[in-house]
Amino acid sequence: MANSCTWILKRYGRFLPGSTGDGDKWKVFEADGGKRELVLTIVESGHMLVSQGQELLEGISLIGATEFLKVQRKTDSLLFRCAVKGESRLMRMQFGGSKAEALEKCSSAVVKLTEYLPVTTQDDTASPSSCVPAPPNQPPTATTTTEQTAQMEAVTGEPETVHGSLSIQRLAQHFIGQQGLSLPLVYRHSPLPAGNLEAFLRACLLDSSFPAFVEEVESEMRKLLQD
Repeated sequence: MANSCTWILKRYGRFLPGSTGDGDKWKVFEADGGKRELVLTIVESGHMLVSQGQELLEGISLIGATEFLKVQRKTDSLLFRCAVKGESRLMRMQFGGSKAEALEKCSSAVVKLTEYLPVTTQDDTASPSSCVPAPPNQPPTATTTTEQTAQMEAVTGEPETVHGSLSIQRLAQHFIGQQGLSLPLVYRHSPLPAGNLEAFLRACLLDSSFPAFVEEVESEMRKLLQD
């Protein structure tokens, strides 16, 4: 990915508040090497992404993030607390490699993050591995297939409400209009004031090369569906 910074993670965890009859728990994703490495990416546009292979596990805009996001470092791990429009989320990520490499990667990520918001440090003598909980014994629940989703939309007449992670393919389908999704609130948060956005759109529409750019973006998104 052009104009971006990436770091390999050892582990990524998302806190799941308990529902009726269930206790609070963490859903943890472990790096398994090969093409399914856990990767933290901060794009030049100011978006932070956590992905594993072709699956997007997390996506947050860091522009104006001081209003809704707090980040804390603990040795080789980062803890994120996100609150958007009444929806709260808690995430942890531990960097990969040897102890020295993990600490170096974490420090590098902190430097990049501080371009957008402050990062505090938690003084703790506990081992780095204790910063992120061990993975649960039960395997993750399988995600709904595209065919099942289409059938559900046909029956209900409403887009599927998504919770948790989304694959790149499903996001691409949504943005080119092939599949209706009701995205989590964090995807719908825009740090740009409406006035700024209107001026930006007017500038784009007045640019004679903009239509060709839009077609190129759509073409690249359709290529993602074929991967």
